[in-house]
Amino acid sequence: FFAVAVIIALGFIGSMVQSNSIAESISSITGTSSYNWIVGAVIVLLAGFIFIGGIKRIAAVTEKLVPVMALLYIIGGLLVLAVNIRNLPEAFGMIFKYAFMPQAIIGGGIGSALKAAISQGAKRGLFSNEAGMGSTPHAHALAKVEKPHDQGVIAMAGVFIDTFVVLTMTALVVISTLYASDGILASGTAEGVTKANMAQLAFGSVFGSKPGSIFVAICLLFFAFSTIISWNLFGKVNVVYLFGEKASKIYALIAVIFTFLGSCLSNDLVWELTDMFNQLMVLPNALALLALSGIVGKACKDASAKRK
Repeated sequence: FFAVAVIIALGFIGSMVQSNSIAESISSITGTSSYNWIVGAVIVLLAGFIFIGGIKRIAAVTEKLVPVMALLYIIGGLLVLAVNIRNLPEAFGMIFKYAFMPQAIIGGGIGSALKAAISQGAKRGLFSNEAGMGSTPHAHALAKVEKPHDQGVIAMAGVFIDTFVVLTMTALVVISTLYASDGILASGTAEGVTKANMAQLAFGSVFGSKPGSIFVAICLLFFAFSTIISWNLFGKVNVVYLFGEKASKIYALIAVIFTFLGSCLSNDLVWELTDMFNQLMVLPNALALLALSGIVGKACKDASAKRK
């Protein structure tokens, strides 16, 4: 069940979300979604070389570029926060205010607003750091380490960096520029602002509209494309487990089709699909985590004793 869920959630639907994000970021720059199918075709060609042709050079180049892009993104975010440093206290205040009074910004009663806030936060947090989904262990299991505990610590550090560093920085960038002080969303909704282009507008407020949008689009391109590659690998591992090596070519072809469709479909549809299928991965993985908790606890105690 878990293997089937991984194939669908990551190999197929997950690739749709990533290609959709790339297409949406580029359409924010061009001002039209008419070219989304061209973006999808380019992504498919690049991905196809890796999925079907087995060319590792492109993956190796991406592996080198992504850490550089991540560093540039963090530097860019810190620059935006430095420029808007006077808005940071207000931004932190708004985070805590609307965490405990979500109905003020979401609408509706306290119960329904709180449910919507927690649900959306859990879904987006799950998609971002993948903690508890059982997806990243496919990559961590390939690492050559003396003890599994050592790699587990690295996995935990990855969740921390993603959630508490990169995501918190991005949230502060958006809130301090768009919501705080005289931001364009300070008084409510604004024309032309969507959940797909908020980050681009936030960076554009400091770097300039076009440069800011291009900066975010380039970062997103490398992040999303490298995710397509890694998730495709996770799906392939499970396809081979279920059906054998011969099925991997068919899987790669279907994955390429889904990747193209993602660039052409609506943003809301692909996110609703990925939220649904991600949950199918979480259910069996959560049971496995509980079943393995004793082994994990013993490994942690052994590592602690070794350090002492």
